[in-house]
Amino acid sequence: MEPVSLVVGAMIALGGVLLGRALPNRKAPRPQQSSRYPAVAQQRPPTPQPMCGCGHHLVFHDHEKKVCQAQVVIPGKWTGENANSYRKCMCQGYRGPVPVDEYYAPDILDGGM
Repeated sequence: MEPVSLVVGAMIALGGVLLGRALPNRKAPRPQQSSRYPAVAQQRPPTPQPMCGCGHHLVFHDHEKKVCQAQVVIPGKWTGENANSYRKCMCQGYRGPVPVDEYYAPDILDGGM
């Protein structure tokens, strides 16, 4: 190759690197994933929460009667008053997903059944 074209190519490459360094709002490089397991997610998805149709968590519902014990805010503009008022949630029972019970299974030490 010609020495002039090598110098021009090196100057273009160096100019691109310097321009890239000088530009603001650069994003931080992403952490490299293992090449062995590229599809493994770095963060676990959030645990699903047992929410009722009324919008309250399972902890707000009575375990025996299944009635919601939370209070609901009624804005004053709906009732024509200046202040907000509170009333008991009218949910008749928890209708959301039931959390799975956790069980402990002891390890099999002998390897036999």
